[in-house]
Amino acid sequence: MRKLLLALSLACCAPAWAQDLVMGVSEGTSGGLDHAQVIVKYQGLADVIGRSIRRKVNVVFAREFSQLEEGMKTHRLDFVLARPSDYPARGIKLYGYRFLASARPDGQCLIIAGKDSGIRTVADLKGKRIVLPEQAAYMTKFCRAELRDQGIDLAREKVQYVREQGAVAFYIENKFADAGGVASYSGVAKKWVKDGQPVVHRSRTQPYFPLIAGPGINDAQRAEIRKALAAMAQTPADQPVLKTVGVEGFDIDSEARLATLLDWLGGP
Repeated sequence: MRKLLLALSLACCAPAWAQDLVMGVSEGTSGGLDHAQVIVKYQGLADVIGRSIRRKVNVVFAREFSQLEEGMKTHRLDFVLARPSDYPARGIKLYGYRFLASARPDGQCLIIAGKDSGIRTVADLKGKRIVLPEQAAYMTKFCRAELRDQGIDLAREKVQYVREQGAVAFYIENKFADAGGVASYSGVAKKWVKDGQPVVHRSRTQPYFPLIAGPGINDAQRAEIRKALAAMAQTPADQPVLKTVGVEGFDIDSEARLATLLDWLGGP
């Protein structure tokens, strides 16, 4: 009993530096993994981060956006790796998190069209039937902001909203719509391009799958983590980790773009 009480006492009074750190991961609505699969997929990256600052980093799965937001608001998450990118941007703007890196390649909105639609430029979208993911979806906000900058006000156009990006391609292929917007990193976009289907416009690039650090990670630790992330693509031992996560590498120079993302999207 005395040994048990001593162990409990030590656990309760362990210094902050001895506690494991936590990396919250969100794959957005497109992710179909469960908690165990997320740990398998991302623990290798957490280990790279942990080794760089000599701390243990554990992965937790933020299945719901509300969980992710609460974890950032309360600073229970020491690191956040999340898509869509507006959530890490909110972590920085609202909750005191700081940028570490974003995944390569960057994300884009691809405006795709049917072969027989007659649409070959953004200007040709005026008066046509446009299909996008649901109104609250990040990629819909992304495409709307890009089209706004290109002179297309979707509030004045015939827009249909669907639940998933796969439905965007379905609507166009079956002539329920003339054109639509999808994420460049989606399976839908990759298949569309591979099949040689028309891509009318590629938007400006924005940071994809950003990784941010909470207030408890100091400047020296951030510097070491960023150094390790930037070197992963050239480090043979880390290349399988990138492959498992499904990215080409990490970009540590996209902080300014992430900082202005929310304003560009037109939301908080």
